[in-house]
Amino acid sequence: MRILGIETSCDETAASVVEDGVKILSNVVVSQIDIFAEYGGVIPEVAARSHLEAMMPVIDKALDDAGCNWDDIDAIAVTHAPGLLGSLLIGTLTARTLAILHNKPLYAVHHLKSHVYANWLHQSSKGKQGTPCHSGTLQGRSGQSLCPAEHIAPCFPLLALVVSGGHTQILYMPGHNQFEIIGTTHDDAVGECFDKVAKILGLPYPGGPSIAKAAEGIICSSDTLKGARPSLQSSEHIIPSSNRYKLPHPKVEGLDFSFSGLKTAVLRAVQKEVGVPISYPSHKLKDLLSRQQVCDFAASFQKTAVEILCEKIEMALTKYPETKSVVVAGGVSANEELRGALKDAYFPAPSLSGDNGAMVAAAAYYEIQSGANPTNPYSLNIYPRISIEK
Repeated sequence: MRILGIETSCDETAASVVEDGVKILSNVVVSQIDIFAEYGGVIPEVAARSHLEAMMPVIDKALDDAGCNWDDIDAIAVTHAPGLLGSLLIGTLTARTLAILHNKPLYAVHHLKSHVYANWLHQSSKGKQGTPCHSGTLQGRSGQSLCPAEHIAPCFPLLALVVSGGHTQILYMPGHNQFEIIGTTHDDAVGECFDKVAKILGLPYPGGPSIAKAAEGIICSSDTLKGARPSLQSSEHIIPSSNRYKLPHPKVEGLDFSFSGLKTAVLRAVQKEVGVPISYPSHKLKDLLSRQQVCDFAASFQKTAVEILCEKIEMALTKYPETKSVVVAGGVSANEELRGALKDAYFPAPSLSGDNGAMVAAAAYYEIQSGANPTNPYSLNIYPRISIEK
């Protein structure tokens, strides 16, 4: 079964053809990051207009790259929730029109489901070996171990850690297309926290990759650090210390998260480090930081954020000892430190961590296999905010 997946929930215009939920025949993504780097974040109206310009060329290229015509496509899948209202409208209106025009069944897919199912695509891989998180690896819970590495696909029941700019959740999945939210953030998502900390440190948008690079000592570029002091644009080799600044782990009961306090803790630590009062404007702090300080703050923050995620997964595994697999999904799943910490977990290939059409097609395939009915293309609606459990 070949499914055309369409994704426009935020600032990527994407389309992909996937066969039987696992084999990627094409995967085309047009990103708007270059547009929004100048503004430090996504502007919804601009994103929608950009989708409108790129949508049909992206779909045409996806079909061409897959060597398919419309007779070869068995179904169309599209992200209808959650996301930016204007962006979702462009994708769903396009999918609805194509489904009617070419008489194809249409499946409306939840964005977070898609991220989870990126782990079933052939390009996905087991977590990279590396230093385990401070609480240990994912083994040794009541003598029970996760499914062995020779399993190409995750085994059920499983836990899914969804980490992105808009979401931080732990899901329990007893089987395909079955989702129970067992942990969620009370405020900021972890990816949002990365973006805000990057802004404090004077690092470019998006914050996830910028923080990760700075944590390795890579921040030099007059283009990426506009307005920063010359010392930040130096090419000297920096060895960051992830232990230089001690940052708190928010006390949140159960499996829920809170990252707003961690963001504020970084802000206060920076203000203290440079010797200014808390009333000092946060956007001016970058001008007072040395290159070494930026790298050390980035490394310390990244380490703390990863530790928090690992702690909650360990707690979830204790609460759900029958778990056979852990999968990580969403844009933050591309973070190398997180991959090294959760080395027994499944991660999508880095190219599939961000928004893409392949994950939408994969999610739709498993919905179909679970008995889901097609959506009426004449009445499909969008939902900027809706739970994955709905």
